[in-house]
Amino acid sequence: MSAAVHDPRPLTGEPLALDLLNTRWNSDGAVQDLLVDTDGLALWLRVNGLGGRFPADGATLRHLHQARDALAKALAGKPAEAGAEAVDAVLGHGRIRATLTAAGPGEMPEFSDPSWGPAWLAARNYLELLTAAPDRIRACAHEACILHFYDTSRNGTRRWCSMAACGNRAKASRHYSRSKR
Repeated sequence: MSAAVHDPRPLTGEPLALDLLNTRWNSDGAVQDLLVDTDGLALWLRVNGLGGRFPADGATLRHLHQARDALAKALAGKPAEAGAEAVDAVLGHGRIRATLTAAGPGEMPEFSDPSWGPAWLAARNYLELLTAAPDRIRACAHEACILHFYDTSRNGTRRWCSMAACGNRAKASRHYSRSKR
């Protein structure tokens, strides 16, 4: 796969956990999935700065699917225990090792198998988001959208994955329903 391949997803640049969830999106009423094969995996690894660190192979792809499903369960919260257990199962494949470097104290992630690395990092990132501001982890408010984002707006009232896409569709829909009266 060439490094110039364009990422087709409508929302990128979110924290790793949410970016993994956003490898599935709706387009014209059909769910698209970036992670259907190792080419999509290689692209996802590259855009998230993980290319070259982890293998873009079948095992990594399976583990990312497991992590994505676990994160989706955790965010759905039904039941909360199932989501927590699923995320914990992914986290069980790695750990943080404290280190001392020339620059001072540090942390080094270690994995039971390198193919678990990206999945573990995404699950770990979800914990970091929960620690920082769990109420800022949001699903897009548009009924047809399945994307997630981390609300970094000053007042914390962002509702749409993208104002240009879903926000504009909602505004247009409201305008159309008002004009039909």
